[in-house]
Amino acid sequence: MSKLLVAMLLLSMVIIDGCASKGVHRGTDPSQAARSGPKVLAVWMPWFGDHKHIDVGYSSQDPQVMRRQIKEAVDRNISAFVVDWYGERRPFHDKSFALLQQVASEMHFQVSLMYDETENNNGQATDEALAAFDKAYKAYIGPQARYGDAYLSYKGRPVVFIFPKRGGTDWNRVREKVNAWSSPPLLIYKDEPAAEFARTFDGYYAWIHPGHGGWASDGSDWGEQYLDNFYKNMTTKHADKIAVGAAWPGFDDSRASWGLNRHMDARCGKTFEETLGFYRRYYSDSNTLPFLLIETWNDYEEGTAVERASFTNCNHPS
Repeated sequence: MSKLLVAMLLLSMVIIDGCASKGVHRGTDPSQAARSGPKVLAVWMPWFGDHKHIDVGYSSQDPQVMRRQIKEAVDRNISAFVVDWYGERRPFHDKSFALLQQVASEMHFQVSLMYDETENNNGQATDEALAAFDKAYKAYIGPQARYGDAYLSYKGRPVVFIFPKRGGTDWNRVREKVNAWSSPPLLIYKDEPAAEFARTFDGYYAWIHPGHGGWASDGSDWGEQYLDNFYKNMTTKHADKIAVGAAWPGFDDSRASWGLNRHMDARCGKTFEETLGFYRRYYSDSNTLPFLLIETWNDYEEGTAVERASFTNCNHPS
């Protein structure tokens, strides 16, 4: 069996068996086991078809493509797509999310927003975030949202991820604003925020990153040290926060217009396999990781897509 196939089977077993190891218990009742494993999510990029991005053979605004993607995700026991979203700063992406949520509602799937903070350090970051969250509540999350039934929630509260950029947003003001929602959202931040915002966020998520040494020129650092540090901190320093683990198949931003020549070797599927199962070092059936985020479903520009399961640099036959 190829390492690629092992990795994809492993992904399908994370929920079914509540276990990310090759020694799975095939007789486990899926409904019972599902309660003991993390809920698997995947980051979904909404910008294909926009001329600013590469051509991957489909448009992110094609409902038929979305239906295929959701079906394939469900087949791999992925429960929701987490969508990179900029509010109304990028109308193409916003329209893609609106269409995806509609299709998700039809197919009993779930979606969530990952708000991408502005990179403009012009003093407007907070106002832009406030406007974006207001739009999100009215159109996608709140009681008036037409397809709000498809929005991801945890313990009855909607989940919103934050992807930080320059750090110019006053998240305390955002928190104050969203606390007025009928159901205040759970705000999940990448890694850890500045100390002044520590109480603002309800949880933290891991993101593709090597260890303290940075990106290895040969791509050999697949993130073991980083993940170990993340899970250790979440179970010791931040046990009161929601932990969202992460798994990725590798990284290569050579196709991205913003690329910085960063590379993480896929190792013929081993990088995906090991990051998928890493959380088991710190979590168990009695201490369950709430979410595991696949990074990503379809980011072909940074070489992290699992949609087509195309791992590279294999030096032996499959």
